[in-house]
Amino acid sequence: MLQKFRILAFLEGISFLIILFITMPLKYVFENPMPNKIIGMAHGFLFLGYIVFTILLKAELKWPNKQTAIILLCSIIPFGTFWADKKYLKS
Repeated sequence: MLQKFRILAFLEGISFLIILFITMPLKYVFENPMPNKIIGMAHGFLFLGYIVFTILLKAELKWPNKQTAIILLCSIIPFGTFWADKKYLKS
């Protein structure tokens, strides 16, 4: 399950960066909101999956509350999921 979470975290992080650095400029600078809608929807599902997997892994791997909170916070910080993977998820 941890390996699947690592893949999900990577995809969530990539989708967040695509939104920040590609689709948001397209939306606000070039007035093209469609890519933001499509990637935003995918990112939303990945984000929800990240949250659910974190909660499930907390119970399965008996993560402390502090570690769980940090991993959850990493999902809202650019490049955070990559740092969380390196710091907490690699076995």
